[in-house]
Amino acid sequence: MSEDIRFREESVKLDDTKQQIRSQIAGIGPRYIGNDYTEQMLDAVRQERKARLETSLKEPYFGRLDFKEAGKKDPAPLYIGKAGVGEAQGHRLLVVDWRAPVSSLFYSFSGGDPEVSYEAPEGPVAGTVHLKRNLLVREGELQRVVDSYAEGGEQSGGAGGDEFLLHKLGESKDNKLRDIVSTIQQEQDAIIRTEKNKAVFIQGVAGSGKTTVALHRLAYLLYRYQDRVRADRMMILAPSKMFLNYISGVLPELGVGDIVQLTFEDWALDQLGETLKMKDPAEELAYWFENAAGPAARTNAPGLVKGSTQYLADIDAALDALEAGLVPDEPFSPDDRHMLTPQQVRALLAEEPADDPLMKRRERLLGRIRRWMEIEIGKARWSESEVRKKANARFKAYAAKLPQHTASSFYVACDAAASASGAGAAAASAQGGGVKKRTGKAKAQPEFGREDLAALVHIHLRLHGSRTPAYDHIVVDEAQDYSPAQLQVLRQHQRLTSMTVLGDLQQGIHDYAGITDWAELRGLFPAAETAYYELDRSYRSTLEIIEFANRILRGMGGGVKPARPVFRSGQPVEVARIGLAEDADTIAGIVSAWREESELQSIAVLARTAQACARIHEGLTARGIQASLLEAKQQRYEGGVTVAPVYLSKGLEFDAVLIPDADETNYPAADAKLLYVGCTRALHRLKLLYASAPTALVEETQAAGEAVR
Repeated sequence: MSEDIRFREESVKLDDTKQQIRSQIAGIGPRYIGNDYTEQMLDAVRQERKARLETSLKEPYFGRLDFKEAGKKDPAPLYIGKAGVGEAQGHRLLVVDWRAPVSSLFYSFSGGDPEVSYEAPEGPVAGTVHLKRNLLVREGELQRVVDSYAEGGEQSGGAGGDEFLLHKLGESKDNKLRDIVSTIQQEQDAIIRTEKNKAVFIQGVAGSGKTTVALHRLAYLLYRYQDRVRADRMMILAPSKMFLNYISGVLPELGVGDIVQLTFEDWALDQLGETLKMKDPAEELAYWFENAAGPAARTNAPGLVKGSTQYLADIDAALDALEAGLVPDEPFSPDDRHMLTPQQVRALLAEEPADDPLMKRRERLLGRIRRWMEIEIGKARWSESEVRKKANARFKAYAAKLPQHTASSFYVACDAAASASGAGAAAASAQGGGVKKRTGKAKAQPEFGREDLAALVHIHLRLHGSRTPAYDHIVVDEAQDYSPAQLQVLRQHQRLTSMTVLGDLQQGIHDYAGITDWAELRGLFPAAETAYYELDRSYRSTLEIIEFANRILRGMGGGVKPARPVFRSGQPVEVARIGLAEDADTIAGIVSAWREESELQSIAVLARTAQACARIHEGLTARGIQASLLEAKQQRYEGGVTVAPVYLSKGLEFDAVLIPDADETNYPAADAKLLYVGCTRALHRLKLLYASAPTALVEETQAAGEAVR
């Protein structure tokens, strides 16, 4: 079938589908404006359906699969879209939801043997594929028709699908991450459809789509297990508020809302419910990335000690001691006639469920003692004010002897004891970067860092319990920067294991707090409750950029595969010498030239330090170039021209990237991963500048054969 015939056929089908959707929208009728509660609820359901249909009208579907089920006479054309759409009358589907079991064939079938099967709720369904077709519909208009498989045709092996994928990858990016429903690859689909009760670990190279895969997995779980999971009991943890803003459009595009989206810091502080004095995150980042701390200082970082499960075990030992000594070794006597011995008080405490939070058990124990006191004294004597006053005073004095703590007060007490003895649970604080206290008459408010939060949440859970219901599913992005202690406390907030944990060890630039091997996190779970996937195919950058970046990391090991580029060739990576460091005219000239290229809509200048970025931003502004300056506290990425420290760019992507300070001072061998992160932000164009001599990382890369201009 010729391309023109295919296009006309699909145009007719699209027009018919849109007409049926319009008819369904019209049939919903006007809004209900009365006060009847039942009618209001029904109207809300109708309006939600109307909104879905209006969205489908713009892009009803993106693929077609002609599938003949075993035992059936003819193949049925299945049109697959972001949301299922049924006919107004009857049970036939106009559009099949991409998450439906049969839709898995669209993603898993890549040509070859047409005999296939998929897992339906009632069991496996076998059949044959006769056609797989990619369709690009925008604003209700058909723009592209590509067959990746046609029975008896010339195309096979997914060549047409690769053509469609490359077309989508070649499009320019704006300031938001987008869904990949129309281009999900077979290995990505396998992750998305993994069963719910697993801790799924994804090692994905830069540009492998691991973040979008995790978000699509949330949408799939809500569809597949809609009777067992709720969106408001799912959570996404991302590295920064800016990154959360960047990914904020994906779930709404998939028709999913109400999922909690936070940074680990914000989640932890919300769990604690305390107002804590926290270190400035910008200052912490500056210390590790901009000062001369060096690899040796990172080795002794408090985050590595406090991030260990041994640290939590030491905290648990201190909490066990608190529980064992909760009841004072003295009796309680409300008057001269009655007394509870310590053994009797401990017996009352033992009647409380042992797995309940300790401070709640303390409060209930005091309630039991008070009720005993009032009963034993008796109504007649309790009515005497002097008796009641004396008894209440003794009760209050006794209650004060039962330790009472918030998470922070207990943590500070542990820290003080450990600092005094030189050992114990919080000994890491004495190594620097932990809780800071000043001596003197006036007590200063303790200051906490990110590395303290896991222990604080762990303590709060044992003392007071969780402030939120157990989560049905948790997504942890950039997990290579998480400690085992952080993942452990997240696990403690689930009834059943259900997580998607993703990251890239090759982008582990926060080595002062994170991991170097996925086994450090996977070992927290029973082997049967985990699944591990490795995505080594990069869909973001051109062949030239990926090969250049891979050479920067060569020899670093880590046990993960290097990025394998999709064959999308572009311009060579440029490495050039400039007369002066941060030459404002040169930088402005490159940015201006790139802005004139229509395909380059998002451009980033990624420098080593925040101070350098401020100077570059000032220079661009003075030369009439409008640019955004990204800072550690920033919550939004606006697109266009962006100037940012390279360590804040992780997770983002740009059409073109300029690294203006690629010399040995800024990028010694120990910072190969940081330079790798900067290079792999680029989709189409990458250029590195240096003033006197390039970093050895680039010199070696050039020697390995990279083109230089």
